[in-house]
Amino acid sequence: MKKNNNNMVKSLVMYGILIAFMIGAVYYYGASRYETHKFTYDEFVEKITSGEVKEVELTPRAGSGVYEITGNLKDYKKTESFKVEVPYSDVLIEKVLSYADTMEFKVKTNKDPGSSTILTLAVEILPIVILVIATMYLFSKITSGNNKSMDFGRSTAKLNADGGKVKFSDVAGLREEKEEVSELIDFLKNPKKFQKLGARIPKGVLLVGPPGTGKTLLAKAVAGEANVPFYYISGSDFVELFVGVGASRVRDMFKEAKHNAPCLIFIDEIDAVGRQRGTGIGGGHDEREQTLNQLLTEMDGFGANEGIIIIAATNRPDVLDPALLRPGRFDRQVTVNLPDAEEREAILEVHARNKKFASDVKIKNLSKRTPGFSGADLENLLNEAALLAVRRNKTAISMDEIDEATDRVLMGPAKVSRKITDKEKKLVSLHEAGHAVIGLKLEDAQEVHKITIIPRGMVDTL
Repeated sequence: MKKNNNNMVKSLVMYGILIAFMIGAVYYYGASRYETHKFTYDEFVEKITSGEVKEVELTPRAGSGVYEITGNLKDYKKTESFKVEVPYSDVLIEKVLSYADTMEFKVKTNKDPGSSTILTLAVEILPIVILVIATMYLFSKITSGNNKSMDFGRSTAKLNADGGKVKFSDVAGLREEKEEVSELIDFLKNPKKFQKLGARIPKGVLLVGPPGTGKTLLAKAVAGEANVPFYYISGSDFVELFVGVGASRVRDMFKEAKHNAPCLIFIDEIDAVGRQRGTGIGGGHDEREQTLNQLLTEMDGFGANEGIIIIAATNRPDVLDPALLRPGRFDRQVTVNLPDAEEREAILEVHARNKKFASDVKIKNLSKRTPGFSGADLENLLNEAALLAVRRNKTAISMDEIDEATDRVLMGPAKVSRKITDKEKKLVSLHEAGHAVIGLKLEDAQEVHKITIIPRGMVDTL
């Protein structure tokens, strides 16, 4: 909310400057249309005595010792006027007024604008104040932290000072994986325990596994359990068009982390910056390779980064540079596999906490029906079932929604509107019946749950 208010104020200031410029331009353009004739004092007296003056306006300038006299002649157009400056004298003004009585022209007398304090401030001081404020505003825009030209090499890693809210209790399954990373938590809480026996805690832990298995969630849980500051960033945030920017961001990230040690750094999708060097067209990517070199140096180079532990996640460990995986850097790899039936049941229990199910829904049976599902797939399954229940105006999620959601996640929505000929129905029925017979007769085949000829996903048209 505060950021939106700041943006609104900045927008109003910019619009105010634009409106002032437009008003000034209109005023200047309008003023340039008027034609002012400058008279000498003798010419002015001659015009009065000859009866050519139509109206006169007297403005005293006590500060400069003159009267500024403006007015119109009878033969002037609306856009014409005359102007004359005469010495400041009450006798002179009486003379002009006497001519006005005899020649019958209008006379208007103004007060001295210099005698008004407010007007003096407005005319002389206000423009200076506006200029100073505009200069300070533009300077703050240039030097502010939000300016991309000034913080181009700054780290974009986000800091969470309280360690995060995710705990191991929020991560279902992954028993072995939790044990592997629990040493990091103990080290961050009590480093002397390891130092007494001369043990060296791993500087980097690489979480490897298919997408959706909970690598990022596990890293958040480690930070939450350790209750230490941690930085989280994506590997793609280091890669930029200009060479040297990524390396500068790596240096800045470790510099900030040293001030908050002990702490954690989590790099998601590290394969974006940690790919093997010297590959690809032209021998590699200079910016990405320089960034990787700086990361390798910071992890185990000449400088010491005590108390900083790095956790990275990837589903492409085969493309990572070998130097990134050697001891002293990411010397421990934790494989996060797809969950088994027992782990799927625990994951489903976590995602079913805020959902209402009918009595016919059994989480244990559902876990057996979803082999190969990742944690993200199981969450999406229950969410799709909840959406279907709402769409059907039900008060609870039943097995009908679970079955439909499972098919939608695996194969896509049903193509109920597609027209199928009788010949196609017969061929598809025979084909699916063959699958069902094999499933029923083979000893090691999975139990048959559903047989259908309704197409889903990408369907070939005849």
